[in-house]
Amino acid sequence: MKFSEFTQKEVINVCDCKVLGEVCNLIFDQCTGRIISVIVPGPPKLCGMFCRDSEYIIPWECIRKIGDDIILVEIRDDKSVKKNI
Repeated sequence: MKFSEFTQKEVINVCDCKVLGEVCNLIFDQCTGRIISVIVPGPPKLCGMFCRDSEYIIPWECIRKIGDDIILVEIRDDKSVKKNI
């Protein structure tokens, strides 16, 4: 799968059925070349008009299924994946 195809998929948390957004970046292990985490931009600050102040860093182990249009993830603790930029 190409990176461009990966970034067009919507990420959905299966625990609460919340749409997190689309993949914007990946974190790789330099030694093995494997994907460690997927980065999804967090919610916008105000009415979607201003930049975002956080992002979801989702470990690869939390990904349950990669489909044609969506990526299903299982995240129980929202605080562990949200990071302020």
